[in-house]
Amino acid sequence: MPRTPLPARPIPSSASAEGGGRPEGGGRRVRLPLLARFSPPQLIALSFALAILVGGLLLWLPVMHGVNADGTVRPVNFLQALFTATSALCVTGLNVLDPSRDFNRLGQVVIMLLIQVGGLGIITFGTAFALITRRRMAFTERVQVAQQVSALNIGDVRSLIRNIFLYTFVIEGVGALLLAFAFVPRHGLGLGLYYAVFHAVSAFNNAGFALYSDNLMGFVGDPLVSGVIALLIILGGTGFLVQLNVVAHLLNPRRHRLMLHSRLVLSVMAALLAVGTLAYLALEWSNPRTLGPLGFGEKLLASFFQSVTTRTAGFNTLDYGAMTLPTLFVTLILMFIGANPGSTGGGIKTSTFYVIVVSAWSMVLGRRSVNLYGRRIDMDTILRAMTVSLLSLGLIAGMFFLLLLLNTGHPEVQFIHLLFEAISAFATVGLSMNATPLLHPDQHVVLILLMYLGRIGPLTFAVAFSRPDHRDLVRYPAERDILIG
Repeated sequence: MPRTPLPARPIPSSASAEGGGRPEGGGRRVRLPLLARFSPPQLIALSFALAILVGGLLLWLPVMHGVNADGTVRPVNFLQALFTATSALCVTGLNVLDPSRDFNRLGQVVIMLLIQVGGLGIITFGTAFALITRRRMAFTERVQVAQQVSALNIGDVRSLIRNIFLYTFVIEGVGALLLAFAFVPRHGLGLGLYYAVFHAVSAFNNAGFALYSDNLMGFVGDPLVSGVIALLIILGGTGFLVQLNVVAHLLNPRRHRLMLHSRLVLSVMAALLAVGTLAYLALEWSNPRTLGPLGFGEKLLASFFQSVTTRTAGFNTLDYGAMTLPTLFVTLILMFIGANPGSTGGGIKTSTFYVIVVSAWSMVLGRRSVNLYGRRIDMDTILRAMTVSLLSLGLIAGMFFLLLLLNTGHPEVQFIHLLFEAISAFATVGLSMNATPLLHPDQHVVLILLMYLGRIGPLTFAVAFSRPDHRDLVRYPAERDILIG
């Protein structure tokens, strides 16, 4: 008996992304929604680019600019505004202007909002808006958000976003309350609270923007400000998934175990913080322009703070332009490694660094597999880590070469200054050897590109604008006669 065909019906918009917009059973052709036509990496890259442009236009408006003593508005050109917006959205902290003087309170609030949006992720904010308006999320939207926050389970994206926003605002609120004890006595109640909120948001999002011309160098021996800022930086750079996993584990250890990923990144973070603190303490101990004049307790606090902030935060209580070359070398390595995946920080990430190191060590020992806590790291993860590292090194090398070619500006800007700026911009750190304002405008454009690519990730950008994934139909025999090393 022949089957009776079902009547044709139009494809709903939420499924049209997977169906490619083709008519089903002779039905009317359904046009794809604009956002559904982009893959998750493309949407991340384009959303950040558009937000940077909008932020630059806002900060370019004269109503955002500071006022001189004679009442004239401080001049800010479009490139400077675009650079500031990029640094804020990419939570970097490099500045060609002084945010405390060149922007008024309204401009500083816009910078703070850009930091918050950039730290949590633009798509994350869009998802939060969808949750508030009770709109259903299509599968493609959940994939986009999962990639934005490095979620492991697409189905838990909605609850994850709620927890991320709740956790973020609670931590920033507590941090602002603690900082108020330092800023309110210094600036008064209203301005002190404003300073506390701004620096709490900037610290948790690893942005490095400060409302002081010397950043936080005036608080080098202040345990309250240095300690709270350092703690906020660590929490922001830990990664949302890890934070939520640790909190759940502490509340109910039997039901919620620590993920392998959490154990890995927490171990690497602790090791890097310890190594960085000892390196700064030993290398700058007698430097009269940094740690030399400080007491032992202040030296230890300042060394710990620099070890924390090099992990993509950008605050500084010491002058990096006065540090020795060995210290700068350690700083470059720490900046390149960066924070944890899914965090507000940048760099190649701690897990990437660990996978590369243990893979190389396993090869030296003659082991065919890389093991971690009783589990084997698969080859796809190893190849991805190597790809991210190689693309990152290639991007830094290429952009650093451009900075050298365009170095026709200030004569004091040397090789080490440009290398420091390039790595700091790519890793979205924001530390500088006081060279950023001295660079040529063309070099500022290079740093803008580096901050943008460093924030979205070189692998994400490469995947976003490459050809669709395809599998080779023919697999050739392996060749073992190629000599390596």
